[in-house]
Amino acid sequence: MQQIVKTIVLVYNNLPKPHKIMLGSLTLVTLAVAVWRPIAYHEQEKIERTESTILSTPGNSISTATDDADDTAGDDANEQFSDEGVSDDENGADATANAPHQYVVSNGDTLSTILNQFGIDSSDIALLSNQNKALGGLKIGQSLSWTTDEDGGLKTLTWEVSRRETRTYTREGDVFRETKEIQEGKWKNDVVNGVVDGSFTSSALSAGLTRSEAREVTKALQWQIDFRRLRKGDRFAVLVSREMLDGKSQQSQLLGVRLQNGDNDYYAFRAEDGRYYDSNASGLERGFLRFPTIKQFRVSSPFNPRRLNPVTGRITAHKGVDFAMPLGTPVLAVGDGEVIIAKFDGAAGNFIAIRHGRQYTTRYMHLRKLLVKPGQKVKRGDRIALSGNTGRSTGPHLHFEFWDNQRPVNPLTAKLPRSGGLSGKDRSEYIAMVRELKPQLKLN
Repeated sequence: MQQIVKTIVLVYNNLPKPHKIMLGSLTLVTLAVAVWRPIAYHEQEKIERTESTILSTPGNSISTATDDADDTAGDDANEQFSDEGVSDDENGADATANAPHQYVVSNGDTLSTILNQFGIDSSDIALLSNQNKALGGLKIGQSLSWTTDEDGGLKTLTWEVSRRETRTYTREGDVFRETKEIQEGKWKNDVVNGVVDGSFTSSALSAGLTRSEAREVTKALQWQIDFRRLRKGDRFAVLVSREMLDGKSQQSQLLGVRLQNGDNDYYAFRAEDGRYYDSNASGLERGFLRFPTIKQFRVSSPFNPRRLNPVTGRITAHKGVDFAMPLGTPVLAVGDGEVIIAKFDGAAGNFIAIRHGRQYTTRYMHLRKLLVKPGQKVKRGDRIALSGNTGRSTGPHLHFEFWDNQRPVNPLTAKLPRSGGLSGKDRSEYIAMVRELKPQLKLN
């Protein structure tokens, strides 16, 4: 080695002066690049860690995690994941994404709890509710719908107070203007019969249902049958109540539906609470777990559709919740459903998406190992994967998303579907209604 060094020094000393200057300059540049690159890498790593720290909200932590989980405050390094797995197979994602979000008020709901779970900013909610006190009187079974601007701010909210009265609140600067619409038409019940030929939506439209009525039918029966597997020749009967004014339908409400798939008949009827039950008043919805793990782990990055990136200064929505947890923690399916994606997917790493009926989809990312395959049916609580740190991630964690009608909602506050049926007086009144309506659902 010493002999080699001596040889190099001898050769260098014998070089002309211009050559010595050039060789020395190149050596300095090479050393500078070698030193700078690790510094740049560590500076970038420091920025990412700082951003992760800013995003974490210990005040919103849930219970306590294991000691190992506390040492792994993993976050997504980039929240811009694709929306793969949550599009509407029949109508396309745009058909639902462009429609106002609809919600039926249930027990315990307030305007704040409803809008918060969908990521509406609390300042927008406070502005609306303070200016319109009547919204504090929401009742079970009433319907709300709303639209947002490009930044996720509340733009309009429509409140169906009753089948006759609708109130709309439109934002103008810092004021929500209220307009009331009182329908003076007559309500009439109609039975619409149809035969499946192609997709259910196109068949329903051909039979005389509106697009919103067809969506309501799929919502009512989503837990009983997979509409993608309907066969040509399957028949349906839909009972709708429509308000007619000057010969045109102004609004409608689904009362009951019957769908015959092969030799099987499926029924659903709307109760006073705005939800759908079968002929015996049993709940059609399937229950969900709140958390996708056995234990409740610390939230390292919360749901925030209007998150401001502290580095870029841009809004980059975080559509789920990050739970910091040790590598290899079992990940559970939060509800009954069908696996539609199970693969490696770039920034998301190993990634699973599960469809629950037609309305809900859950997504699980950065997994170490997948335990299920596409097309596989899973039950609530089944192990589907082991948590990891794959994809674009700053540490071991699970990124979990809950989607309602192709829109992300906060998994920690979302109103989860309930599986219970009606009881007492509510059940008696419902059964009496079914006896009256069921005979009208005859198939042609």
